[in-house]
Amino acid sequence: MLKKQFLLIALFPVMGMTSCEKFLDEKPDIKLVVPKSLDDADLLLNDYSTMNDNYPLYGELGNDDYFLTKELWEAASDIDQRNAYVWADVPYEDVSQWRNPYKAVYNANQVLEILSKNTAYNKDKRFQRISGEAHFFRAFAFQFLIEIYCVAYQAGTAADEYGIPLRLDPAIDEPSSRASLKDSYDQVIQDYKTAATSLPDQNEFVGRPFRASAYAGLSRAYLAMGDYAQAYAYADSCMRLYSDLLDFNTLDPANSLPIPRFNREVLFPAVSKYTGIMNAEYCFVDTVLYRTYAADDRRKTVLFEASNELEGAFHFKGNFDNATGNLFVGLTTSEVFLNKAESAVRIGKVSEALSAMNQLLKTRWKTGSFSDWTETDPERLLMMIVAERRKELVFRGRRWADLKRLNLEPRFQKKLVRKLGDKEHQLEPNSPKYAYRLSEIVINLSGIPQNKR
Repeated sequence: MLKKQFLLIALFPVMGMTSCEKFLDEKPDIKLVVPKSLDDADLLLNDYSTMNDNYPLYGELGNDDYFLTKELWEAASDIDQRNAYVWADVPYEDVSQWRNPYKAVYNANQVLEILSKNTAYNKDKRFQRISGEAHFFRAFAFQFLIEIYCVAYQAGTAADEYGIPLRLDPAIDEPSSRASLKDSYDQVIQDYKTAATSLPDQNEFVGRPFRASAYAGLSRAYLAMGDYAQAYAYADSCMRLYSDLLDFNTLDPANSLPIPRFNREVLFPAVSKYTGIMNAEYCFVDTVLYRTYAADDRRKTVLFEASNELEGAFHFKGNFDNATGNLFVGLTTSEVFLNKAESAVRIGKVSEALSAMNQLLKTRWKTGSFSDWTETDPERLLMMIVAERRKELVFRGRRWADLKRLNLEPRFQKKLVRKLGDKEHQLEPNSPKYAYRLSEIVINLSGIPQNKR
């Protein structure tokens, strides 16, 4: 049983972490290594490949921002990715989609256990920073799992819907069970709030969160929950601390990857596991989406380039991680601006919604060509903001979660369609398939229930 739980939550021993190799190599017996100091805690959080990389891809694989030709789909070697593309309700085997976030959770829990045994330093700024980082990483990983493997959040039913296993300590001998969706989100919120009280206003370590990152995470979580007052409040708190935007007029669209890594908009860097069929040089941007970008919108040339493989088609090149083999799925100020704008208009703060959108869009359009939005009808403005959100956050890990939550409103419901030759695949609004099936390996090893169908 212990072996099964070990595999399920991917509690790999500390010896596997490349960032800790030098520290561990100095130990005479690797079996005796037990992280226990603040230095050890920092090293655990410094494992970038575990804490910032390899987040699940299934949500993006299923969204409507891209398409494949029949030939490309059939040529894909990863059967799980092929099935995810057409929302096939069949057993999935790829355990890494589930395992990788729990590796980050395990590291975070190890850190929190170390801190619990070093309480003499709890007033120390370093202690506080490490505590805030650990809570942040755990919240971020939990929310990612929820977005892919759980149904859309509705306050009236969340207590009765499946959430995720909430591993809150590094013990590997306790059985896993699925918490409710309500309890799962409550834990995410609690962790982000703890992080916000402990993190510094600035963090000298690349890849680590700071206070504004936690506020951004809270805004993202509350938006997914449909709590727009809180989503607005935390977006506003984030922007008061940090609101820098990248001026797309300073980027060279002739570059193969125009957007620099760790640029000024990045509040927390995180990337998906290898994209496979969603590789920027492989899949094609949805043609209807591409046509929504105006000629003077710099994103049209910064984010996309014409394909040499399919006439009239375009590839994505606007990766915030400056790469083609994975997707940037972290937190940015541009997302926070959109969170604030959408939440503001939903709670009656039209002028603030307009201000946020105008600030953002001025950095996206050719200098001098953008005219401020002046729409004051809340319904029309909301439609504009939602459409702009898709255009701005394309290939940024947000579309699946947005589709899921927006489908709860009839005015935004959308049926997704995949065409592969003569065959058509459809995903209806609010389909239970919006909660991807857990890997059969996870189910078999843990005994936790599969998602409802």
